[in-house]
Amino acid sequence: QQGPRHLSDDFEMVQDAFRRFADEKLKPIAEHIHRTNGDIPEEIIEGLAEMGAFGLSIPEEYGGFASGGDADYIAMVVATEELSRGSLGAGGSLITRPEILARALEAGGTEEQKQEWLPKLASAEIMNAVAVTEPDYGSDVAGVTVSATPTTVDGVEGYLINGVKTWCTFGARADVLMILARTNPDRSIGHRGLSMFISPKLRGDGHGFVVSQNDMEGAGGGKMEGRPIDTIGYRGMHSYEIALEDWFVPATNLIGLDGGIGKGFYYQMAGFENGRLQTAARALGVMQAAYEAAEEYANERKVFGQPVGEYQLTQAKLARMAITIQASRQFAYDVARLMAKGEGKLEASLIKAYVCKAAEWVSREAMQIHGGMGYAEEYDVSRYWVDARVLSIFEGADETLCLKVIARQLVADHKAASAA
Repeated sequence: QQGPRHLSDDFEMVQDAFRRFADEKLKPIAEHIHRTNGDIPEEIIEGLAEMGAFGLSIPEEYGGFASGGDADYIAMVVATEELSRGSLGAGGSLITRPEILARALEAGGTEEQKQEWLPKLASAEIMNAVAVTEPDYGSDVAGVTVSATPTTVDGVEGYLINGVKTWCTFGARADVLMILARTNPDRSIGHRGLSMFISPKLRGDGHGFVVSQNDMEGAGGGKMEGRPIDTIGYRGMHSYEIALEDWFVPATNLIGLDGGIGKGFYYQMAGFENGRLQTAARALGVMQAAYEAAEEYANERKVFGQPVGEYQLTQAKLARMAITIQASRQFAYDVARLMAKGEGKLEASLIKAYVCKAAEWVSREAMQIHGGMGYAEEYDVSRYWVDARVLSIFEGADETLCLKVIARQLVADHKAASAA
């Protein structure tokens, strides 16, 4: 079972509500979605919207529930863990993309843009996907090549976007894409030539889609084609390679308008920093689910005349798993408090790097306790293991985080301290 959270009664209520939703709505469908690579049912999205899950990090004045304190961040961690415990793909990850776009808008959006988009994100009137990664540029975001060229279509000023994005998760179901594109063709200036756009689209089929702007309201006659990328786990959200051909985005949908030109990289990072904490919370949920499965199996399965859980080696495994989970959980709460104060950028990367690797280990130990049945698809623990594997790859690959973010910041801090 979970260790004490050491949080107030309000957060215990948040935990109870989302755990109940996970047990009643997510767990019964999680394995079916995984086995069939199925879509997330609309009733799941509607249910989470009714609970306010998509507005946890959106300020109250824009239709969300965030009041500006550390409670906003902690509630997000608690809710995400519980949803991911029910299903990483069909639960905890649903609130990641609105979280990233909301933070980007809060960092650079005009007041009119915030009024336009944040209430719709909070209510799930629109769901979004994030189109940043490209076939040749993943962690090296500053090198992206998808272009945004100024133009006027049917009297509307805007940009034509051309190129290919990949690993665009939830891209078919999404109503809008958050697109990072190069508005300055001079690639020598790197990330300073990138801008961020919000682009409406029609919903597409989860197993591949083509969208034409001729079928949509507004200016533009571009085309968007999404090719699904089959994965070993993390199913339900679906990831895509998306080709954009003369895709028109109005200038009013450039985050920050003219003031946002060349600042897309920074807006994206504002979203991703919070996304790293949220991803650590997703890892917590997977770990907790794996631990519970291992504990239950250990108490039921008998070997050499007694339950597996009565052997000291199994008890030691479970104890180490519990230690890792509880330490990670408390670390997540501390990082949440730091981020609420505008701090914790380094710590967000630290916890993402550590907890996501820990989730691989915990889910592996859970499989090991199951023995041969841990390798069988009929037990959920095999899904937890393949789901856990993606956590160290997305939202900042482990190696990039360690080398380009964590180590760089530690060296800079040391130099600053030495100079002082």
